Amino acid sequence: MPNRLAQATSPYLLQHADNPVDWWEWSEEAFAEAKRRDVPVLLSIGYAACHWCHVMAHESFADDEVAAVLNDRFVSIKVDREERPDIDAIYMSATTAMTGQGGWPMTCLLTPDGAPFFCGTYFPQEGFLRLLDAVIDAWTQRRDEVLASSAHVVDALQSVIVAATPLPIGPDELQQAADRLASQYDGRNGGFGSAPKFPPSMVLEFLLRHYGRTGSQPAMQMVAGTCEAMARGGMYDQLAGGFARYSVDAQWVVPHFEKMLYDNAQLLHVYTHLWRATRSPLAERVARETADFLIRDLGTAQGAFASALDADTDGVEGLTYSWTPAQLADVLGNEDGARAAALLTVTGQGTFELGSSTLQLRQDPDDATWWATARQRLLAARDERPQPARDDKVITAWNGLAIAGLADAGVLFEESRYVVAAERCARFLLDTHSDGDRVHRSSRNGVASAAMGVAEDYGDLAEGLLALQQATGDPGWLRAVERLLEVALRHFADSSGGFFDTADDAEQLFTRPRDPSDNAAPSGQSALAGALLSYAALTGSTRHRAAADAALASAGELASREPRFAGWTLAVAEAAMAGPVQVAVVGEGPVADGLLAVARNSTSPGLVLAHGAPDVPGVPLLADRPLVADGAAAYVCRGFVCDRPVTSVGDLVAALERP
Repeated sequence: MPNRLAQATSPYLLQHADNPVDWWEWSEEAFAEAKRRDVPVLLSIGYAACHWCHVMAHESFADDEVAAVLNDRFVSIKVDREERPDIDAIYMSATTAMTGQGGWPMTCLLTPDGAPFFCGTYFPQEGFLRLLDAVIDAWTQRRDEVLASSAHVVDALQSVIVAATPLPIGPDELQQAADRLASQYDGRNGGFGSAPKFPPSMVLEFLLRHYGRTGSQPAMQMVAGTCEAMARGGMYDQLAGGFARYSVDAQWVVPHFEKMLYDNAQLLHVYTHLWRATRSPLAERVARETADFLIRDLGTAQGAFASALDADTDGVEGLTYSWTPAQLADVLGNEDGARAAALLTVTGQGTFELGSSTLQLRQDPDDATWWATARQRLLAARDERPQPARDDKVITAWNGLAIAGLADAGVLFEESRYVVAAERCARFLLDTHSDGDRVHRSSRNGVASAAMGVAEDYGDLAEGLLALQQATGDPGWLRAVERLLEVALRHFADSSGGFFDTADDAEQLFTRPRDPSDNAAPSGQSALAGALLSYAALTGSTRHRAAADAALASAGELASREPRFAGWTLAVAEAAMAGPVQVAVVGEGPVADGLLAVARNSTSPGLVLAHGAPDVPGVPLLADRPLVADGAAAYVCRGFVCDRPVTSVGDLVAALERP
C-alpha cells in the first residue's frame, strides 16, 4: 500500500511512496507523533536526480527488515532538499559539523523537538541497521546523554550563524580575488583545483565582468580555457547539448550524469557572454545547444522548466549516454563508426565503465557536414535507449536563472524563440508561484507546493525579470521586480545589511539559516544584491542601491578569503564598480535596432538598458528622452547624468568607450 508520500507534489518524495517505511512529510504532525510515542525522528533528505539516494532507497528503504525497525522505533520523515532548502541547510550544517563532510542522501537522527544528535550521509543496509540499533539503545538507555549532545550541537550551530563584519569590495579586492583564482587555476585542464570538478559558472561570470571592466587578459584566459575544456569533454552532452552536474576527474572526461536546470541556466549565460566578448564559434554553438536543451528536454507543458534529468537510467549510471566502438558501428556502419570513435575518443578499453566511453569532442571535425549527419543519427539511436527520469518539479529560483539566460541569449543571438520561452516561463511563475506579493518555492503540474519561497527565489526571479525587461522593453516586468524586492527588504533583511535565507515569518527551525556563500547557484544574499543593483540602475532608486552595496559588503570578507565560493557576489561587485552605465534607446526601426545591438554587445558589467517610445510610463530611463529630429536616438547616462543624445552606431560606440 502506498504511504503518506503518495499525496506529495515532490517527485523525490513520490519515488518513496511505495516504500514499506511509514514515511511522513516534514510537518508539525510528524514531530507531534514522535513526542506522543516518545521515539526519535529519522530524517532523510535527498533529491530526485541523486544517484546514491536511489541506492539507499533500494537497499534500505525498500527493505522490509529495515522498514520494520523504522516503523516500530522511529518516526521517519522524508524531505526533498530542493523543495525545502531551509531544512536542508540547517541539517547539512549539523552534518558537516559532526562528520567534517556532507552530501546526499543526508541521514539525521533527531529528538522529537527536531534537534540533531547524530548525522551522516549514505549508509549501506548492514551499516544502517547497526546504526538504528545503536540509536535505539542510546535513546532507551542513555537518554540524558543523547539530549545533552543534541543541545550542544544546536548551541554550537546557533552561535556560528552571525553576520560578518562589513567589508566593502573595491577595485583592490576585486583584483586580489582575480589573482587568487589565478593561483588556483588548472592551466592544463581548465577549471579550478583538482577532481572532482564542478562547473564554476559564477566565478567565470565574475572573471568575464572583470575582463569587461579592466581588460585583464589573465581573466579572459581562465574563462576561455575552462569553457573550452568543459565543452569538449564528456561532461558536455556532445549529441543533445546540456551539461552534467560535475566531472569526477580533473580532465572533464567522466561526468556525474545528472543534468540540473541551475547548472545549464548559468552556463548558458556564461557561454553567451563569452561569445559577446570574443565571438568564439565554440561559445556560440554551446550556448545555442544549451538553450535548445533547456527548451526541448526540461520544458514543461505550462511553459516553465523542470529541475533535472536523473543521473541513472534503470538504476545504472550513464546507461543512456555511454558508447562502445561496436555500438557506434552498429549505428553508422564500420567505416563511419571508426571515424566517429576516433573523433569522440571512444576506445576499446573505454574511458568510463565496463569498456564503454563517454563522448568527447576534443577538436572540431574536419568535415562539419559529415559530423552533423552522424550526430543526428547517433542521437536518434540514443533516443531509442531507456531514458533517465525527469524531476518535473518547477523551482522558482532556478527558473529565474533560466529566464535570465534565455533572455540574454535571445537578444544577443537574435533568436526570438528564446525570448518567447523566457516570457512564457515568467508569466507562469507570476501567475502560479505568486501568492499576492509572496512567492512559493515550487510547483508540479501547474499546482504550487505549500513550501514558501526563500531568499534565492526572490533574488533569482527578480534577476530573470530584469533581464526580460531589458530584452523586451515591457515595463510590467519592472513593476513585478519592485514587488519582489519590497518583500525581500521587509522580510529577509538582517541588521548588518545582508539577508537571511528565510523570511522572518517563515517556519521557525532550530536556527535561522543565513549562508552568503555561492555554491551551485547564487546564494539568496548575492542574488538579491544583484537584483537590487540592477533595479537601482534602471530606476534611479538610491534606497535600492544602498541595500545592494550593504549586501555586497556583508559578504566582502568571504569574497576576499574564498573567491571560489563568492563568484556571484564578486560578479555583482564588478557591476557596482563599473556602473551604473544607463543606456536609453528611444524610437523604432533600423536605426533603433542598430543602437540596441551596440548597447547589448557592450561588455561593460555595469550597463543597463531601457528601450521603447519616449516617456513610456513606468520606465524612468525613458522619461524626458525625446526623439531627435523625429528619429531614433540613444542616451548614455552615468548615474543619471547624461551625455547628449546620439543617433548613429559609431557615436554610441564612442560614447560607451568613454570612461
